[in-house]
Amino acid sequence: MFTLPVLRYQYNSLEPYIDEATMRIHHTKHHQAYVDNLNKALEKYPDFYKKPIEEILSDLEAVPEDIRMAVINNGGGHANHSLFWEIMAPNPKKQPEGALLDAINSTFGSLLAFKEQFTQKAMGVFGSGWAFLIVTPERRLSLKRHSFQNSPISHGNIPILGIDVWEHAYYLKYQNRRAEYIDAWWNVVNWEEVENRFKRSLHSS
Repeated sequence: MFTLPVLRYQYNSLEPYIDEATMRIHHTKHHQAYVDNLNKALEKYPDFYKKPIEEILSDLEAVPEDIRMAVINNGGGHANHSLFWEIMAPNPKKQPEGALLDAINSTFGSLLAFKEQFTQKAMGVFGSGWAFLIVTPERRLSLKRHSFQNSPISHGNIPILGIDVWEHAYYLKYQNRRAEYIDAWWNVVNWEEVENRFKRSLHSS
């Protein structure tokens, strides 16, 4: 069965940018609920427990129709949050390097331009959802926003960076100030992890 991933850092490690209370509730309540509901949805089809969530989300046609929406919502929530925790870290390096930085510069013009466009995507999510930096099947970088917990994986893309803009991700500290939350979040982006995910995406099948 699917389980809640263990964080690589403490709940207060991302202070002052993301507060301890939000991290604790976000991880142990919201993410745990997606895991629990995903496991419940798959009870009638236990063979799916043997598959990575990425494999399930990449072939939704293989998921029985009576549980497909539950898998999209809760499997997507599990995958999105599992990414989210790993692409954040306390005291990360300030910017990407190497192949990822080259790809960002060639695609978006500069790192600053990329951050501005990514922020616009995140601000442009109506209601609840996510903004992602993805690698397309053509091995190109692109920006996407998704409503609710829809995963880029289900559209053939590989997410390497994502920000949760559901209100539960920031409301305790930032209330309705989404722009302030996004601006603060850049300070905890784990560029080393994003670089690693980018490298792996270039060699994926």
